Amino acid sequence: MDTATETSGEQQSRPGAAQPLQPLQSPPAPTGGATGRAAVTTGLWGRTEQQDFRSRVRGTLLGSAIGDALGAPVAALSLPELLQAHGPSGLTEPAPRAKVTAATQLGLFTVDGLIRAHVRRDTGAWHPPTDVHRAYLRWALTQHDWGPDERREDNGWLAQEEWLYTRRSPDRSCLTGFADGVLGTLAQPKNPTALDPAAATRSAPFGLLVGWEPALVLQLAVECAAQSHGHPTAYLSAGAHAVIVHGLTRGESLDSAVQRALGLLGVRPGHQPVTDALQRALGAVTTGVPSPQTIEGLSPGHGRQAEEVLAIAVYCALVAENVAHGLRLAVNHGGDSAATGTLCGSLLGAQHGETALPAAWLAGLEGRATVLELADDFALEMTQGPALHGPTATSTAWLTRYPRG
Repeated sequence: MDTATETSGEQQSRPGAAQPLQPLQSPPAPTGGATGRAAVTTGLWGRTEQQDFRSRVRGTLLGSAIGDALGAPVAALSLPELLQAHGPSGLTEPAPRAKVTAATQLGLFTVDGLIRAHVRRDTGAWHPPTDVHRAYLRWALTQHDWGPDERREDNGWLAQEEWLYTRRSPDRSCLTGFADGVLGTLAQPKNPTALDPAAATRSAPFGLLVGWEPALVLQLAVECAAQSHGHPTAYLSAGAHAVIVHGLTRGESLDSAVQRALGLLGVRPGHQPVTDALQRALGAVTTGVPSPQTIEGLSPGHGRQAEEVLAIAVYCALVAENVAHGLRLAVNHGGDSAATGTLCGSLLGAQHGETALPAAWLAGLEGRATVLELADDFALEMTQGPALHGPTATSTAWLTRYPRG
């Protein structure tokens, strides 16, 4: 894939739709049977498939972080305020030292929790929502501790990263949801009135579980979202985003991945706001040239509720001529630009891989080394976990990074 591809593509026959970048080749579904809740990876992939998968994992996490950092400075502005501050073209480039928000922080801890869930399978303790929740509790410590506490034996390496120990506009529902050790569930969720997109912005990593069936990806993302966001609109938006990322990571088209999400959502109580929003996004593709006004038409609640943020991200990814074009569209409106940039970036990164991301935007991204290291660890665990831990092999270094305790 050409890393410098940022020129406008030819228009498709439908009005207003840009010719998409060509996605990477689809990785095969990894081998493995059903273990408890989900089908999981148990065998080694071929080298080509592993490289493709790693590129998509990197693309998803880096794309999410780029979109987050791009949109963060204008997330609180109305469209007139944004245009007044940045001119008629709006915001076109990230800041030289682009800083991420709590969305990226929580996304990283989601990945950490998923890796630990796979590592803990060896002990028979296979309950990913619990491991992800423990990861979110480690994130919560970064929001009030001065720095890493080396006395905590279960920290692993991610919670030792000093740059994470800072508040970057965390959503109140996340702070209250992870303020104690109680695990929120669908039966007893935390913050049952929360409609904001903070759960959705941390949900892309669930979609990277390519060895799982889509329905189980949805279920896991929904259960983990309910740990802080108990309203069906919020947790189903998170689940829908994970399913769409899952389809893209497997090599499906974005349209097909959205259709799959719609099918899975249709049987869920409270799905209508989310499915309606996704249908609006699909319908808007044919309405003309993309513009901030088109984007704001997708969000009757002013682009700050979870389903509206999801719709904006999906629409911008559908009409994107390239990653930079899609992200610029995703942040130039009067809604939560950091959240829409985060979701759109993860979609485009999952679809096209890391080499499609704008190199100049990556250069100044805060925490890029950490994101890359975690992405590579996730890809390594998903494709070669049995060589790192299990009955016949144990890597002490790996279990130090991702403790079983």
